[in-house]
Amino acid sequence: MTEHRKIEPKILSLFSGCGGLDLGFHIAGYKTVWANDINEWAVQTFAANFGENIITQKNIEEIYPKKDTTIPECDLIVGGFPCQDFSVVWKQPGLDGDRGNLYKHYLRFINAKRPKAFVAENVKGILTANKGKAIEEIIKGFSEAGDGYMVKIQLYNFADYGVPQFRERVLIVGIQLDTGFNFIHPAPTHGDGRKNKYKTAGKALKGVEKVKDFNKEEIKIMDKTRKLLDRIPEGGNFKDIPADDPDYVKGMISHVYRRLKLDEPAKTIIAAGGGGTWGYHYPEPRPLCNRERARLQSFDDNFKFKGTVTEIRRQIGNAVPPDGVVLLAKTLMPLFENDYEKVDISEINENLKKLSIKERLEYDLKIHTAKAEK
Repeated sequence: MTEHRKIEPKILSLFSGCGGLDLGFHIAGYKTVWANDINEWAVQTFAANFGENIITQKNIEEIYPKKDTTIPECDLIVGGFPCQDFSVVWKQPGLDGDRGNLYKHYLRFINAKRPKAFVAENVKGILTANKGKAIEEIIKGFSEAGDGYMVKIQLYNFADYGVPQFRERVLIVGIQLDTGFNFIHPAPTHGDGRKNKYKTAGKALKGVEKVKDFNKEEIKIMDKTRKLLDRIPEGGNFKDIPADDPDYVKGMISHVYRRLKLDEPAKTIIAAGGGGTWGYHYPEPRPLCNRERARLQSFDDNFKFKGTVTEIRRQIGNAVPPDGVVLLAKTLMPLFENDYEKVDISEINENLKKLSIKERLEYDLKIHTAKAEK
């Protein structure tokens, strides 16, 4: 075992949003030293919670990390490059969309800073965009960046990692080949048949009415909508109203008039949309307020969101739930503390390249399964 030294790994944060991904890593002992996002309100929220001198508001296309001397060196780069062009809920142009190629700016930062590792987050739809070609191109780009990286991808359901919400996201982790650090995505810790039970929506919202400050704005609701919600049971949605009923609302997605089921995690909190997509309380017939939405995303009550009700909803819905990535951050920590046995991960990386995307997604999960069966 190599010499152990306690450090606080330095993060560069791209497409930072309000800072959910950063917060999860901060909980695990990391520190963000520079961040960037283009959205004014997200930047204000990030500054309010992490420090005004850390984040800049700028179009990433106008930032040149090799030339800009104000951007510090780092140990790790994190970020969720924009996901709308990969979403399965809306249209899915993938790499052909206006925002699908923004991951290439992530690559520019990796090439400029050559961090020991990086963590990129995106929606599940990235796996099927462009008939699967998008994720293949993205993995290839990340693998060849800098001095070369072993790239591991896994589809996380954050409820399986202690978040009171069923939320599937792809996490792409790259490890610099010459580090010899054999990173393995952490195994799920919560859920049926596991040591820890799921964290439920009911438990997450317990006592929220006592919160005196920060984003408890009441969401306006029409009497017609309130009466409609009275007819939808716990955990139900618009489909509980018969199609021939005068109150029936035609919906395209299951989020429409979705009410909480208190004894299980909430369904995915989304960032925007009208027509009954706010997410709805139970037993009260009303939309969730932003503080309740934040709790379902595992944000602490002291986390302050800035902006209008709609802008805050967007920030919360776009965020990575902090509690969902804490274990991942802890799993990476030995790399930065120099507390691990080196192996030849170049060989592992070459084997990964021969696998299909489906096989790559299951690679680390099979390792955990094999260990559990011994």
